[in-house]
Amino acid sequence: MTVTGGPKPKAVQVADALREDIKKLKPGDRLPSQRELMDRFGFASQTIQNGLAALRSEGLIISAGNLGNFVSDGSAPDRDVHEEIKEIRSQIQDLTTRLEALEIRSVSGAA
Repeated sequence: MTVTGGPKPKAVQVADALREDIKKLKPGDRLPSQRELMDRFGFASQTIQNGLAALRSEGLIISAGNLGNFVSDGSAPDRDVHEEIKEIRSQIQDLTTRLEALEIRSVSGAA
């Protein structure tokens, strides 16, 4: 059963709000820092990162490492393959950990 109409995930809220901000900015403009966004939204660092990642994947912003995030000029997203691989590895590790926990519960529940 799918529930609809509920509250949006926090990362989606961040991405939606920043999309509106981006409409008022021009290419090359810098977005607020992660710390500033954490203060603005009251969300954890990872939530802010997830919201920014969504905008990067849409090609709306580009990341310049420690310099921050900037409004894209609309050209193809600048993808850093190493960062993508790192993110995929992180997600696989999280899934592996969750699977191991489920397997342990399954075995202990069957005993």
